[in-house]
Amino acid sequence: MQRAQKAERIQAILAAHFPQPPIPLQHQDAFTLLCAVVLSAQCTDERVNLVTPALFARAATPQQMAALPVAEVHGLIRSCGLAPQKAKALVGLAQQLCGEHGGAVPRDLAALETLPGVGHKTASVVMAQAFGEPTFPVDTHIHRLLWRWGLSDGSSVERTERDGKRVFPRERWNTLHLQIIYFGRAFCPALGHVVAQCPVCSWAMSTARQRLEAQRRARPATGKRS
Repeated sequence: MQRAQKAERIQAILAAHFPQPPIPLQHQDAFTLLCAVVLSAQCTDERVNLVTPALFARAATPQQMAALPVAEVHGLIRSCGLAPQKAKALVGLAQQLCGEHGGAVPRDLAALETLPGVGHKTASVVMAQAFGEPTFPVDTHIHRLLWRWGLSDGSSVERTERDGKRVFPRERWNTLHLQIIYFGRAFCPALGHVVAQCPVCSWAMSTARQRLEAQRRARPATGKRS
C-alpha cells in the first residue's frame, strides 16, 4: 500500500474512533493553556488537571503569575514532575510576557519558543489549540505511532513532524494531533501492545517493524533512569 493511501485509511479510522477529540488539558485561555502544557512535560494530563485549579485560582493571568514568588508556585505544583524547574519557568515566562508582549501570549511560534520552559512542541500545541493555527506537534505517542505505521522512520522527532506534515493534509493537522494521542492511549500503548488487536497496527505495521520493536524490548536496560 502506498504511503498516501495508508494515511487516508488511518485518518478514516481515527475519525471513526475519535470524531471530536477534546483538548485534554483544562484551561481558560491561551495563557492558562500555555501554563498547562509546560506542566505536562514528563507528567500526565490527569495530574496537571488536578494541579491547575489551585494554581489558576491564585494566578490566571501573566501579571498575576509574574508577581508570585517561585517558591509559592512550586508549592502549588509540587506533585508534578520537575516541579522546581517548572515553577521557575512559569514565573519567568509570565514576566517575559509582561515585559515583551504587553502581558499577552504572542500568536507567533518563534516568539513562543523564546519563553522559559517552552520548546517547539509546547509552542506548537499553543499555536494549534489556542489560536487554531495549523501545526503538527509531536509527542511520544505520535512519534511512536507514525513509526509503527510506517509513515516515518523514527530517526528523530523533527523527522516525524516533517513526515506527518507531508503525508497528512494541512487542514487536518490540529485534529489529527489530538486523535493520534487518544488513539495511542486507547489502542496503541508503548507497553503491552497487541498488534493483532490494534485497529491500525494490525494491517499497517510491517513484520519487520514488529520484530525490531520486540528486539528493542528484549534488550536489557542500561544506565540509570532519568
